[in-house]
Formats: sequence, C-alpha cells, structure tokens
Amino acid sequence: MSDQPRPRASLRTAVVWEVLKDALDRQAETVGRDALDVLDTGGGTGNFAVPAARLGHRVTVVDPSPNALFALERRAAEAGVADRVRGVQGDILGLFDVVDRDGFDAVLCHGVLEYVDEPAAGVRNAVAALRPSGALSLLAAGLGGAVLSRALAGHFTEARQALTDPAGRWGEGDPVPRRFTAEQLSGLVSGAGLEIAAVHGVRVFADLVPGALVDTEPGALEALLKLEAAVAEQSAFHSVAAQLHVLGEKRR
Repeated sequence: MSDQPRPRASLRTAVVWEVLKDALDRQAETVGRDALDVLDTGGGTGNFAVPAARLGHRVTVVDPSPNALFALERRAAEAGVADRVRGVQGDILGLFDVVDRDGFDAVLCHGVLEYVDEPAAGVRNAVAALRPSGALSLLAAGLGGAVLSRALAGHFTEARQALTDPAGRWGEGDPVPRRFTAEQLSGLVSGAGLEIAAVHGVRVFADLVPGALVDTEPGALEALLKLEAAVAEQSAFHSVAAQLHVLGEKRR
C-alpha cells in the first residue's frame, strides 16, 4: 500500500486509496499530463485530497463545514502541498455555485450520497464536473454491512428493519440517513452517463474484527489489509461490505 499511512485507521481507506491512485495514474496517462485537476466533493479534512496532492495533482475540496476546511488547510500545509490544495465551502447539490462545469479530470464523491436529499442529482452534478474521459470515484455506505453488523451485535429486530427500510436505516437512532446496494450505486453512476469500470466492497471484515486482535497480534493488520484487498472486487462480498465503491469513467 503506497502513499497511505499504516495505522489501524488505514483499514477504512486503504482499498479505496489503492484503486483511486491507480485510476489517477491511468487518467494522467490518458490525458498526457502528470498533474490532474481533481475535485473532492465532501472531502472534509483531506483524507484523500492531501495524498492526491502529494502525487502532484491539483485538488479542489468542496465541503459545507468551515471547520473541516480549516483543518484541511492546516493538514495540507503540514504535508507541504498547500499550493496544490484549495478548499471551498459548498455542497454537491449547489456544486456549480462554487466550481466550473467540465473542469476536472477526476471527481471524488466519498461519504456524500448518504446525506443528500437527492442522490441522483448529486451524481449528475459530479459527472457534469468531469472533462471528457474523466473518472468518478463514488463511495457510500452499504446496506448489507449494516444488516450484518446489527445482527452480529444481537440486534436482530434492527437488522431486519435495515433490510426492509427503503433507506436502509435500522431505526430512529441510526446516524446514517441512507444506505445503498451495489446495484443501486451502479445504477446511479450509469444513469448519469458513465461506464462502470469497477465495483469494490470496502471494509468487508475490518469493522467485524476485534480491535484488540488487530492492534496486538503481530502481523494482523498487514494480513487484514491484504485480505480486504483480495475480496474487494469479488461480487460475492459486496452484499456484506460496510461501504461500496464504484469507479465510473466518462467516454468521449
């Protein structure tokens, strides 16, 4: 795993980062430029924006939280990439109030669709921000992972509620407003005019393994990272992943 920290927190981002890094490398080769223009919608404090800037890309982060954007600015400065990271306050449904259409080689939409009233409109905006041959990286909460985690915790009624609820919520106390299946996310991406390049299950096992085991057992973190990478593209595991990642590509 390159350009990504190795603590236990990396279990949440490692698979997506490797897929994203490869996609950015291919995109740079396609357009014939080493430095891409990348838009990170809902990018927060820069978990993906700062590593992308370290690769030499110019990254614009659009996020509704001024506190997150302040933290992003500080993080980019500490990483020595402040000149390649720009933070703008806004959201995906009002995206073109703050950025231009057709202005980016790649768009990241990670952890956003769960919280917007119109996910399809959000995806359409993300796609409209892409240049010809651009790529979209879409990450959202998975329905199956929530059902599995509630069941394993002994909350069987909540697990069934999540399974049958139109938004995939397990109850009034659920902090996530909406979850998706792989088919639903792929449908949103293809419906917005992109070709599906890949679908990945993210955090298939990571949220289910006891933290003490990963933190104390020699080699456990590395082994779990490799296992997550090995199952990410296997469709049999998409239905139990905590998150789902779809990579879409815009054709000329």
